Amino acid sequence: MHKLNSEIICYLMGVLLLFNGGFMLLSTLVSILTKDGVTVELSLAALLTLMVGIILMLITRNHTKQLSKREGYLVVTIGWILMTFSGMLPYLLTDVFSDVSGAFFETMSGYTTTGSSALADIEVVPKGVLFWRSTTHWIGGMGIIVLAIAILPLLGIGGMQLFTAEAPGPSSDKLHPRITDTAKRLWFIYVGFTVVETLMLWAAGMSLFDAINHAMSTVSTGGFSTKNTSVSFWNDQPLIQYIILVFMFLAGVNFVLSYFAFTGQIKRLFRDEEFRFYSRMILICSTVVALVLILNVDMLNSTFNHPQVFGKIESSIRHALFQVIAVVTTTGFVTADFTAWTPFLTLLFFGLMFMGGSAGSTSGGVKGVRHYLMIKSGLLEFNRALHPNAVLPIRYNKGIVQENVIHTIYGFFILYMISFIIGALGFSILGLDFMTSIGVAASSLGNVGPALGDFGPAFSFYEMSMGSKWWASFLMLLGRLELFTVLILFTPFFWKKI
Repeated sequence: MHKLNSEIICYLMGVLLLFNGGFMLLSTLVSILTKDGVTVELSLAALLTLMVGIILMLITRNHTKQLSKREGYLVVTIGWILMTFSGMLPYLLTDVFSDVSGAFFETMSGYTTTGSSALADIEVVPKGVLFWRSTTHWIGGMGIIVLAIAILPLLGIGGMQLFTAEAPGPSSDKLHPRITDTAKRLWFIYVGFTVVETLMLWAAGMSLFDAINHAMSTVSTGGFSTKNTSVSFWNDQPLIQYIILVFMFLAGVNFVLSYFAFTGQIKRLFRDEEFRFYSRMILICSTVVALVLILNVDMLNSTFNHPQVFGKIESSIRHALFQVIAVVTTTGFVTADFTAWTPFLTLLFFGLMFMGGSAGSTSGGVKGVRHYLMIKSGLLEFNRALHPNAVLPIRYNKGIVQENVIHTIYGFFILYMISFIIGALGFSILGLDFMTSIGVAASSLGNVGPALGDFGPAFSFYEMSMGSKWWASFLMLLGRLELFTVLILFTPFFWKKI
């Protein structure tokens, strides 16, 4: 292994800080327009971030333009951590958070699109800071690094190594042979979804500010809201919730497929086995939840206000669909407290926290394609038991899946479950009860948002201890970068010079 190219790592950190500083300036503009009184503090945060970024780029401008896979992993992991530390500045300088642990938790929750909030009262936070909070979602949604890929040709650097580290899923479907062109096309879809949803929510009755923030949170599958009660604030406006519901579903679909659909290749969308699996899972689970709500749950007796605008059946179907899609896509918006919907549904939603949306989407979790291939592989074992001499390959989208891919998926899932168990044990050591420990561990690792127990859909993470916030932040990062990218840095052979 060649010597680590530390100069290019520092240079790319500078590029990322420039991105961060630029988006902070946008938040400053929002602060000026809304006259929220924190313009100076946000300006200072932006300037500090930009200054450090420029200094890093200047002192390493003569770097060797060669990026190995090893450096790609380091850039991604260190990049996310550095972005989080710089992203804390707007919170700390405006005194929205007085402690570093709360600010770090909120920022990491933003960049990893988890959506868990440590704010006691969201609605008193200055609008410039709220906009920055949603922006962290939007930046993290498609990946800080994927954003950088679009400009890497300008830097004279090949971006494939970064793309591999950022999106290590089993799918290698590309829009274009050049990775930079792929990134640009994906961002076109991403921005397009955000603009369209903003306009639709605004037309449906949201304020423009709320519409922009919720669109950024939806498309990134983040879940930060501008209201204390999340999307349940609009429980009396079904149209708003249906719009968010549809865009949550779209955000959980592989963006490559969305691109093909918009270019007239809709058949590719419906032929895709992962899309069909993803859609069926949502449909089946939503049907089960809706039936239980209609037959066995009094929606009016709840933590949240549930005005049944179009009757009980429509209300039950809408909230069932909304919560299932919110958890499966790991968006984490809330219209109801699903932990109050019978123990059966609580357990069902806990299981859905491990699901995740499609590979190549902005959602977190294990991802649908991994579950699908594991199920196919498991069922194939029955055939192999009956026909030991038969050659029975696993097929996906008419192609044969190589054995090493299946082994990687099994390895990932085992590592994911071990990480979940260790995560839950960590929370229990830090003083959380059993239900809360497993809920927060599953939620943090899957980047879901709402958890179980003391930090369920109806509660903020404000009361969480300092140690638990740091531990949850680590699990968020681990889940967002799909385990390997982070954990490989803790292995001795990663640092060996060969």
